[in-house]
Amino acid sequence: RSARPTAVNLSWGVDRLLALVNSSAIAESDLADRLREEAQKMAEEDVTTNLRMAKFGASLIADGDTILHHCNTGSLAAVDWGTALGAIRYAFESGKNIHLLVDETRPRFQGARLTAWECQQYGIPFEVIPDNAAGYFLHRGEVQKVMFGSDRVAANGDVVNKVGTYMLSLAAHANGVPVYPVFQISTLDMSLAAGDLIPIEERDPQEVTAVSFAGEPVYPARVAVHNPAFDLTPAELVSAWVTDRGIVQKPFGQNIQQFIYNNASSR
Repeated sequence: RSARPTAVNLSWGVDRLLALVNSSAIAESDLADRLREEAQKMAEEDVTTNLRMAKFGASLIADGDTILHHCNTGSLAAVDWGTALGAIRYAFESGKNIHLLVDETRPRFQGARLTAWECQQYGIPFEVIPDNAAGYFLHRGEVQKVMFGSDRVAANGDVVNKVGTYMLSLAAHANGVPVYPVFQISTLDMSLAAGDLIPIEERDPQEVTAVSFAGEPVYPARVAVHNPAFDLTPAELVSAWVTDRGIVQKPFGQNIQQFIYNNASSR
């Protein structure tokens, strides 16, 4: 939990394995094998749930759409398919003529380094844009959808995701462009009423200052840096959730309980 205080899925997975460790029904001699089996089962479930998300998310993407994507949410961030990029990939492989704008996602450049590479592997048409150019393309009407993943979602629909998501969602909302976080239902933390209760991880300032230009450091020596790794996007900026159980519409706080119950009853 201290290693990833913001993202909830790691804690969810660890808790699932700890339940086996603490189970009196499993002999100590069998525990290692049972843990490996459970981990493999979790990996297989990840592929299945991600493919379901991909299909649901792709249904929101129209032929001819340009989608603006933040951070990395593809198969490099999961066992396979991923979340938001999985939906975009599924739409593309289903024959839809789409175009992707990949923002750099500073300071670690997950978009420029990882998402761009994945798009090259899948043949998805894309362009990398500076993070601060997102508003430019949204204002010009060149973007039809904004999609990203989520690290933790509160019960009221607030989304905590890679830093820059809030700024992107604000610009999209101001220009009438729908915003879709794509995430597994395990990312939803029903114990938290609102996103303000989610801790935001602060990371090493060197993630920011390590960049150089033309072989020279960009930052002055000993400069002070504030480097939050995530930010909070309020529920009112989110158009709908895309989950492995379907698309959840507003009001999220009211709909999610019935949504989960109905899906659980039908399985």
